[in-house]
Amino acid sequence: MSAVTTAAASGAPPSTAPQSRRWWALAAVATGQLMIAADATIMNISLPTVQHALQLSAAERQWVITSFALCYGGLLLLGGRLSQLLGRKTCLLAGLAGFAVASVLGGLAVNPAMILTSRALQGVFGALFTPSVLALLGTKFTAPADRAKAFGVYGTVMGSSSGVGLILGGILTDYAGWRWSLLVSVPLAALAAIGVIVAVSHDPRQPDTRVDVAGAVLATAGLMASVFGFSQAETEGWTAPATLGGLAAGLTLLALFVWRQSHTAHALLPMRVVLDRRRGGAYLATFSMAIGNFAAFFFLTFHLQTVLGYPPVKAGLAFLPYTAAIVLGVRIARRFIATAPVRLLLAPGLLFTAAGLALLGQLHTNSGYATHLLPVVVLLGLGNAWVLVPANSTATQGAGPDAGVAGATVMTSMQIGSSVGIALLGSVAGTVADAFQRAHAATADLAREASVHGYAVASLAAAAFLCAAAAAVYLVIGTDKRRA
Repeated sequence: MSAVTTAAASGAPPSTAPQSRRWWALAAVATGQLMIAADATIMNISLPTVQHALQLSAAERQWVITSFALCYGGLLLLGGRLSQLLGRKTCLLAGLAGFAVASVLGGLAVNPAMILTSRALQGVFGALFTPSVLALLGTKFTAPADRAKAFGVYGTVMGSSSGVGLILGGILTDYAGWRWSLLVSVPLAALAAIGVIVAVSHDPRQPDTRVDVAGAVLATAGLMASVFGFSQAETEGWTAPATLGGLAAGLTLLALFVWRQSHTAHALLPMRVVLDRRRGGAYLATFSMAIGNFAAFFFLTFHLQTVLGYPPVKAGLAFLPYTAAIVLGVRIARRFIATAPVRLLLAPGLLFTAAGLALLGQLHTNSGYATHLLPVVVLLGLGNAWVLVPANSTATQGAGPDAGVAGATVMTSMQIGSSVGIALLGSVAGTVADAFQRAHAATADLAREASVHGYAVASLAAAAFLCAAAAAVYLVIGTDKRRA
């Protein structure tokens, strides 16, 4: 067992010389992770412009977003195992280089095939990068105070990434052109790569690590099929053959994956990782938060641009208080992460997010930004901070050689949760909006009123779900005999 692994398992801070550079290493990988995570939303605001420029069909427009989520969420577990086999530093640099090349391809796109290929490749290389980031943090920052600071930084990056992506997407689309929504990743990747080369030491590779190829295929195909099914539900409906087929295939493949992991000595995702009550509660909290959070962003973006008439840059800047709330929430959360039971951070975080969604449920066509939407984004930011910081820290704490996979599972939970949230709550909103239109006399503003009403009802449903999820997380972790 390596010195780093031993230290991680024992809780003692590693004492090797390269540790003096670990804060610079944190800055480097945080820059890379912010770039990748922000890419999940950076195209949202510029998407109408991209559709017009490249003559995308409605289905192709959706796949600009979905192809990234499919490849990123579907390959994270495999990326976690590759970090063991190839070494974290190798995976970090390969992920950054590949992401930059994919971004150039998208920035130079002249047809739908180029932009869709670019987004898929961004997801692939992002999935190679992220697990190594979490493994690095989990093994280099083991002392409670340092761990709280490191995961506070990571929580800030992940929590603010959606807002940063929306802000950048709006500014770049208005002032530099939509292509820079992709090309901006190139200098960021170069900066992060320089930091990784200088500050991240070569960790001992584990060449005898065997990758469960069958498990990798089942997990990746199952997650991709599930994300595809949920994405089809948003546009085609829950009874569409593509929706039902995708979800059925996804559930079947994931069930086979779970069976496989229980019957192989070289599991891609050892069941001990998921069945640990603290980690299981962290994964459930992240999944639940993502369901409400990403749906809320979708609804807010619609209201800002379609109802309030904000241009892209103004709509992006409207999410700036969300990022500020994340920073404030992380500063508060990290003070308690080393001493407070994790369930007393995760459960209130979900309740903060639920409160934001409940307020969004009071939405009307005349709801203004300062009086109604600003409190929503602040509550979402505070709630996200109180979920992401303890969830990521708990997932990798004491995971030893499973740190990469344990951390990757947090991001997998988040990606699947975001897809479920947008598809499920989008479907609820659409159904309610159709019923609203049928029940009211046609007017010039009826469609807009119906959409706003649908989003309000869906937000209330999400708030109720998050309250139930907070109770479930509290009870699941509370049964653990360790400090919970």
